[in-house]
Amino acid sequence: MLSDQNLYHYSLLSLFLIAPPTFLACQFLTAPYGKHHRPGWGPTISPPLAWFLMESPTLWLTLILFPFGKNYTNPLSLILISPYLFHYTNRTIIYPLKLYFNAYRREIKNGGFPVSIALMAFGFNLLNAYVQARWVSHYADYDVWFWFRFSGGLAVFGGGMVMNVWADKVLVGLKSGGGGYKIPTGGLFEYVSCPNYLGELVEWLGWALMNWSWAGLGFFLYTFANLVPRARFNHEWYLQKFGEDYPRKRKAVIPFLY
Repeated sequence: MLSDQNLYHYSLLSLFLIAPPTFLACQFLTAPYGKHHRPGWGPTISPPLAWFLMESPTLWLTLILFPFGKNYTNPLSLILISPYLFHYTNRTIIYPLKLYFNAYRREIKNGGFPVSIALMAFGFNLLNAYVQARWVSHYADYDVWFWFRFSGGLAVFGGGMVMNVWADKVLVGLKSGGGGYKIPTGGLFEYVSCPNYLGELVEWLGWALMNWSWAGLGFFLYTFANLVPRARFNHEWYLQKFGEDYPRKRKAVIPFLY
C-alpha cells in the first residue's frame, strides 16, 4: 500500500520532472487561449468558467487536506498558507468574475477556452495543491527561523501580487472598452509586455522563500517553465500585430533582460 509519505514524495518529484518538458514544449507551442486562441483543440467553454474550474483545486483541495496535517493546530501553519489561499481566492473567484462582467460578454465572438487545456491545468493544480498543502500542514518544520523566512518571503510575495493584480486590471480594462486588443501602457508595461506574468513569478519566488522547501521551489520552477515562454509568444504577438507602433524597448517579461 502506498503510504502518505511515499505519495507526497512521488508527487513532489513529479512537480520537478514535469517542469523541463513543459519549458521545452512551450518554446514551440503556446496554449490556445486568450490572444493565442485558435481552432483545433476540441470543445470550448467560457473563459471565466474555465478559470474558475481549473484553478478551483487550489482552494477546495487545500481546505480538505489541511485538517489532516499534524501542524493543523499550529497557528504558524495557518499563517504560512494564508498568502497562497489569498492569491488563489483572487485567481479562482475574483478574476473570473471581473473577466465575465468587464470583458467576456463583450468579446464572446472571440471564442472560448479549450476544455483540453482547462483539464491539463486542473490536473496540475490538483498535483500542486496537494504538494503545497500537505507540506505546510503536515511536513513543514516550524523552527526558530520561521518569522525571518516568512517576513522576507512575504515582502517579495506581496510585491509580486500587487504587480500581478494591477496588470490584470489594466488588461481586463482594455478588453472592456471593446474594439479588440490595444497596446497596454503605463507602469511596468513600459518595461515588459507581460507584467502580469512577472508579478506571478515574483509571487511564487516569495512563496518559495517563505516555505524554504523543495515544495515551494518546485512550484516556482514550474511557474517559470510555463510563463516565461508564453511571455515571449505574447511579446512577439504584440510586435506582429502593432508593428512600428509597439515600443521596441520593451522586453517580454524581465525588465531590460528578456
